[in-house]
Amino acid sequence: MKANTIGKYRWVIVALLLFALTINYVDRQVIGYLKEFFCRPTAKGGFGWSEIDYSNVIGIFILCYACISSLTGWIIDKIGTKLGLALSLITWSVFGILNAFAGSAVLVHIILRGFFGIGEAGGFPAVNKTIAEWFPKKERALAFGIVNSGTNLGAMIAALFVPWCLIYFGDQLGWKMAYILTGSVGFLWLIFWFRSYDHPLRHKKLSKEEFAYIHSDDANLTTAEVEMQKVKVPWLKLFQYRQAWAFFLGKFMTDGVWWFYLFWLPDYLRKQFGMDKHEIMLPTFIVYGISIIGSIYGGAIPLRFMNKGWHVYKARMTALLIMAFFPLSILSAQFLSNKEIFGSMASVFAVAVICIAAAAHQAWSTNIFTTVSDMFPKKAIASVTGIGAAAGGLGGYVIAKTSGFLNEAYLSHPQTAYLIMFIFCGLTYLLAWGIMKLLVPKFKPITDL
Repeated sequence: MKANTIGKYRWVIVALLLFALTINYVDRQVIGYLKEFFCRPTAKGGFGWSEIDYSNVIGIFILCYACISSLTGWIIDKIGTKLGLALSLITWSVFGILNAFAGSAVLVHIILRGFFGIGEAGGFPAVNKTIAEWFPKKERALAFGIVNSGTNLGAMIAALFVPWCLIYFGDQLGWKMAYILTGSVGFLWLIFWFRSYDHPLRHKKLSKEEFAYIHSDDANLTTAEVEMQKVKVPWLKLFQYRQAWAFFLGKFMTDGVWWFYLFWLPDYLRKQFGMDKHEIMLPTFIVYGISIIGSIYGGAIPLRFMNKGWHVYKARMTALLIMAFFPLSILSAQFLSNKEIFGSMASVFAVAVICIAAAAHQAWSTNIFTTVSDMFPKKAIASVTGIGAAAGGLGGYVIAKTSGFLNEAYLSHPQTAYLIMFIFCGLTYLLAWGIMKLLVPKFKPITDL
């Protein structure tokens, strides 16, 4: 079947999901640029938070995100992606806006950020299930790579918009406006979502040719296998499979790295190079912009291998292995940031290796998500993804608490705290890949759910 006769409506769905994740990450990233104000002494107009206070607010967000992710995946498998993603977005948008009215009380921020995390927990399970429903296996990594670039677009927008709010409105009003304005955008997206989305079985704009192409992987299924896909999956049964544990542990070990880049990169640039809110905008924008290349290109790598005749699992794991080597570049970040050796270029060199590591993470993330749809039936994808997101969130919580502890412990020498964190961020991908390969040495799809 020629590409021009298939139809392209599935890419409209990708665009909708792309903007959903962009909004998700704009809202999520706001607090990273408010850290300096929140942790500024009260005598200088700030909230006077400690590093531990900030890490507790971040940590409870990640912990609630982690704990609820497995449940939201199960719920989305039950109610479907159209309603599931909409409810998720409404929840995180409402509590994102309410954060503007929290004042300086750490406890209030913790409570609101916890509910915000509960809302955001539905994002990736809904996205992954939607892609599995709308794309054949060979296109899923590319589709997810495009959608996953929304995490970078969101971070890029936040890198410019939140500092602008602080500059334009002033710190005292700017932090509130950052929460209100970013939280409001999601309600505009809902209009397009409800007008344009439906399941492929019910969508009026989907051609028969494109529907057949989307379901081309099912052409060789037996009648018994088709009937098996209709049976609901017992949630606890998923833990019986090595394939599930490979995904869970891979997410646990690597997701926290991205959380670290999101919530501590602005702080690193301030402490390492003395950058102010104006100067931070460009390097953080560049880091997340470069990461888009990793997200999209990472999804294209296994597709190239598969087009050469490689089996889907071999192609996916090879792509993951390639990407696992690139984060090693961040091990040199603190050496390259030495102004005595590299002068004014120190910040440029340090940001460059962070760009490489962040882009590699996004390429890794794109491929590890699609291992779920490679090996599990569609009816279980949101549940498995949700549990994996929970595992990744728990890893992120460990990273958040560790970062807060190290920054507090090395308050006068933050370079040491970030050196320790960069060592972990550089090495964890190869270790995660080894564990995943050990658990699932050969491709083995789940056929008995």
